[in-house]
Amino acid sequence: MIKDNSATGATASERSAWLTIMGINEDGIDGLNPVARSALAAARVVFGGKRHLSLAAPLIQGDSEVWQSPIESSVERIRQLAGQSIVVLASGDPFLYGIGSVLARAIPAAEMQVFPAPSAFSLACARLGWAQQNTRLVSVCGRPLAQLDSALLHGSRVMVLCAGAESPRQIAEYLCQRGYQHSRMTVLEALGGADERVRHYVRLGAFDDNNIHPLNMVALELSKVGSGPSEAAASLAPGRPRDDFLNDGQISREEIRATVQARLAPQQGDCLWDIGAGSGAVAIEWLLLDSSLRAVAVERHPERCRRIEANAQRFGVADRLTVVEGAAPGIIHSITATPNAVFIGGGASAEMVERMTEMLEPAGRLVTNSVTLESDALLTESYRRLGGTLSRFSIECCAPLGALTGWEPARSIMQWCWQKPDSHAEPTL
Repeated sequence: MIKDNSATGATASERSAWLTIMGINEDGIDGLNPVARSALAAARVVFGGKRHLSLAAPLIQGDSEVWQSPIESSVERIRQLAGQSIVVLASGDPFLYGIGSVLARAIPAAEMQVFPAPSAFSLACARLGWAQQNTRLVSVCGRPLAQLDSALLHGSRVMVLCAGAESPRQIAEYLCQRGYQHSRMTVLEALGGADERVRHYVRLGAFDDNNIHPLNMVALELSKVGSGPSEAAASLAPGRPRDDFLNDGQISREEIRATVQARLAPQQGDCLWDIGAGSGAVAIEWLLLDSSLRAVAVERHPERCRRIEANAQRFGVADRLTVVEGAAPGIIHSITATPNAVFIGGGASAEMVERMTEMLEPAGRLVTNSVTLESDALLTESYRRLGGTLSRFSIECCAPLGALTGWEPARSIMQWCWQKPDSHAEPTL
């Protein structure tokens, strides 16, 4: 039996698409197709921002409601009207940094019909002749400028959805502080409307224009010229320099972090638990590999937790990282996300290994590093009991030796990797 949850008495299985979500741009109703125009004219209630409602006003015959704050109030209001003819207006593509994904969490897709318009990203890339698949798309609308950090790579093209008239200047200043003052910037304003304007700035360091339309996009062609390691262009690969992370020395060597990411083998949508996270470098580099990934960093020292949060903000991944302050394994009961991968970077114990192997999702991966004889013995016994792979890494780097140069060895690392059996796998015949 299906519970009746609509204002009209129709069950969820009986209701057809009653909610229409449509994108509308600066060209207003002229940019809507005939079916969308008919839905707008027939709607009992139309929801949207003031600008959207003004653009659609010639066709609206029912009631209009401006988004409430918080927007969840309006979403609940839409749920109460389930089964009636409702239209939601959005900018461009409602499912690209838009209201569409918010509504989809509350209303089944089968009850919606969607008419996307070209997104602001599509319009801006089309104006410049940029291929979207080769352009990094970032939104700072309602988000901190640190969202840009994960896209800051020398030679990259970045398209930024801005928050208002001040955004271009703020972005220029932010990037100059990070050594990108030689980058080119284009400001695209009110795309598709009567006030459309596109202006090019050959150097971010010279940007001083305050006469910007509040509806704007910023296109960046990044160029970073540096003379030393600290000024080098950011890398796409894990194993970033230790100095890129705020740390107190509790951070793995670059080469070891690169092997850890390879063994963790991230897959679409996976969640990592970084136990004894230190600086959070492993969790952050995991998140930088793909925007679908999530991570939980567990660290018992409060000051290190603050550093992890600062590092996550710096790299633009704070929205996908949860920092849990406390000692594992005792604190892990408070974590709601189930791990697909676990890295134990410090404080490995028999109890910890046992708990992590239990909590991992089927086919999940566990990676543990050791630099002490006691931990080595634990990993050796875990390998004997459970299998997996056991490796040892020894790294030597050139360093001054008096007036000459010699090899300086680092502590050797033992690494145990284990994958939990997949309960859904087909049996082997």
